[in-house]
Amino acid sequence: MNRLASPAQLRASFLRWALFLVPAVLLLGMLSGLWAGSSPDNPWFSGLDKPSFYPPPITFAIVWPVLYILMGLALALVCAAWGARLRVLAILAFALQLLLNLAWSPIFFGEHQITIALIVLLALDLAVILTLALFWMVRRTAGLLLLPYLAWVLFATLLNWQVLQLNPGADGVENSYAVQRIEL
Repeated sequence: MNRLASPAQLRASFLRWALFLVPAVLLLGMLSGLWAGSSPDNPWFSGLDKPSFYPPPITFAIVWPVLYILMGLALALVCAAWGARLRVLAILAFALQLLLNLAWSPIFFGEHQITIALIVLLALDLAVILTLALFWMVRRTAGLLLLPYLAWVLFATLLNWQVLQLNPGADGVENSYAVQRIEL
């Protein structure tokens, strides 16, 4: 027999990785958003003009957890691919894109740096494409699991760019928690 591991051992390895990585990626994504105050109730964000194709706020609360779960599963597939030639490089690329992903919310929502957030997203676009390509070469299914994430990140880049175009004066505005609402 020439196999290093049986199919049952490979499944068990994937499950162990998934049980650790899926919650870890999901938790990191949630903490980044919470720490940055990324919600539709953010006073600075709610005052921004948004493009006509901006989705309802509940969309983000649904899409991001699903994407983080898919990302964790894809990473688990790659981590469980012990003999794969590009495994370590793929994991490093994933770590880079995840850092960029986690940095976006604090930059955009926390620091109100719309231009810098757009630059981070452009770097994230490239990092996700690289990660997806490497994942595809290690485990095709892992690459496929990242396709919705790539589509959403490209959409987020378009949204960020449009928000910047519609609100040039809001870029880098200092945090002011004074809110005045007038209802008639």
